[in-house]
Amino acid sequence: AKDWCELQQYGSDNNKVTGPIFVSIGDEEKLSTFLELNPYVSPDQMLVDGYDFEAYKSAGFVSFPDQDKELVKAAGKTLKAPDLGFSGWKNYFFNVMKISPVPKDMKFGEIPEGVLRLGGTFVISGNDILYRWSDRVPGDHPDIKEVLNIAEEASEKKND
Repeated sequence: AKDWCELQQYGSDNNKVTGPIFVSIGDEEKLSTFLELNPYVSPDQMLVDGYDFEAYKSAGFVSFPDQDKELVKAAGKTLKAPDLGFSGWKNYFFNVMKISPVPKDMKFGEIPEGVLRLGGTFVISGNDILYRWSDRVPGDHPDIKEVLNIAEEASEKKND
């Protein structure tokens, strides 16, 4: 989230691009914790899909076990861990369960469906989807600069 927000705020010459808007799985408590831990993300940029996953399903996103195995293999070849540094990893491990999409009524030993859900990225102009990316594995995402460039080009065309 930080990389997306920083690029939009500091790396863009075009202030006509709105976003990003983040959609996550969870509840109000998890959202509040996420926003406390990530002060660079405005609450106006966050939406939370409940544990019924309706927004994710409507967007066509799948659960990791349902993902095409060839896509998983391809993603695994290019996926790398984020560069968080020692304190970043320490904070991650300390807080991951506070913000993970695990419902309160979860029984010990069950795998929460929320942690298996894959998300994605869209660039939208009006009613048109200009770009769509579906994550192939957890942690997978498109090139942020490429997505912003697509959004900026669409904004420029719209304003011509």
